Amino acid sequence: MTKPIRNKRNVTKIESSYVQEHEQQLARKTREKKRLIRRLTAFGVLFFVLIGSLFMTHMNQRAQMDEKQQEYHKKIAQLEEYKQENADLKREIELLSDVDYLLQIARKDYFFSKDGEIIFKLPDEDPSY
Repeated sequence: MTKPIRNKRNVTKIESSYVQEHEQQLARKTREKKRLIRRLTAFGVLFFVLIGSLFMTHMNQRAQMDEKQQEYHKKIAQLEEYKQENADLKREIELLSDVDYLLQIARKDYFFSKDGEIIFKLPDEDPSY
């Protein structure tokens, strides 16, 4: 013997000004909670968008910094090469001011000879046979 479940309420509301004020306060609190949740959600989304954009900016700047550092290292290496080339050219200028060195180059490249000297030109390559 089970009792049938009733869907109707047997309690009636009291219609007084206190109850109405209480219900209005509950409704106001519910609306305020909804607004608070909406505001917090909006600020949360805004916060994550802001953090995401800052993160992306940081990553882009970091990539640019890496590129600039690589370029800087290449330029430093190139500067060292130019310094070495400059030192070599200065050395060659000093050598070109020496008469004996100039005579040696003239004999080698332009086949100038001393009196009584015979110059033979030998091929630089090995024969193919």
